[in-house]
Amino acid sequence: MFYSESKHLSNNLAQIETHWQACQKGTFDSPVGPLFYACHIPEHARFAVILVNGRIESAHKYQELLWEFGRNQVAVFTYDHPGQGLSGRLLDNLHIGYIERFAQYGDCLDAFVNQVVLPQWHGQSVLLAHSMGGAITCDYLTRYSSPVVGAFLSAPMFAINTAPYPVWLAQGIATTACALGLGQRYAVGQADYLPKAFADNELTQCELRYSLFRQLYQQYPGLQLGGVSFRWLQQALQFTQSMAQQRIDLPVSIASAQHDSIVCSAAHAHFAANNTSCQLLHYPGKHELLCEVDPIRRAVLNQFYTFAHQLIKQGPATAPSMSDYVAGDTASDTGS
Repeated sequence: MFYSESKHLSNNLAQIETHWQACQKGTFDSPVGPLFYACHIPEHARFAVILVNGRIESAHKYQELLWEFGRNQVAVFTYDHPGQGLSGRLLDNLHIGYIERFAQYGDCLDAFVNQVVLPQWHGQSVLLAHSMGGAITCDYLTRYSSPVVGAFLSAPMFAINTAPYPVWLAQGIATTACALGLGQRYAVGQADYLPKAFADNELTQCELRYSLFRQLYQQYPGLQLGGVSFRWLQQALQFTQSMAQQRIDLPVSIASAQHDSIVCSAAHAHFAANNTSCQLLHYPGKHELLCEVDPIRRAVLNQFYTFAHQLIKQGPATAPSMSDYVAGDTASDTGS
């Protein structure tokens, strides 16, 4: 199994760029307009990953992971959510994060699967989602028939950290603002895209990967996205309040970050307790576990590969038992 390491990353950037350029790219029709997608199918692909990224993210940001999957003969299909990345923006101010209904994200994922994934891939597939993508994935799996055999969720957005305001107050403010016709405006404290210094970032402990992310968004300003609108916040908080009661019929594996200040990690345990086919492991990282320092990132990916290979080996009709899982090197099954 090949793992990309930060100590070799600078030397591998040319290969990563070449792989990205070789990816198929295009747009597909969604309920809220055309959305950007990218995919790559190795010649001897063993299974496929449907990658569902988080808020402010883009397929472009995952070039290292796409290259790594390609080296491991894993096909990847990914896309940009409405209102971010290279997909159509929904407001005149292109930096404001907005969605009219949170369920529209899941509707777009279903459109992506049916229009892009299924016509090109007839083997087994696994969902891999990060942050907001985790919430979208769960919504999609509860409302649509899906071809995937399981879902791996990295720091999923099951509850949002609304500090310094309690959730009930943030929900009340957002709901009131929407009722007053302010839904398309920035929520309190939100603003246009502003890159933070590494020392102040809440995303990762890996300085090189963080630097590459910021350089990418500086090079391609069209990828930049700022804070959230009152409507996005109202819809996201309304949806995440139901997460603890969500039931997913497929095997789910969650990687939770112990130093996460973006989402509330405690919600991962509540979700796992209500889903018997859910595995939960904790890592001493920040929010973006897939862009963390090598020991953490490798352990998280080891959790993913173990989960995926077990499902692919057994096939879609048989879910693995919890005893079949192998934890990553730095993982712990204790609470954060």
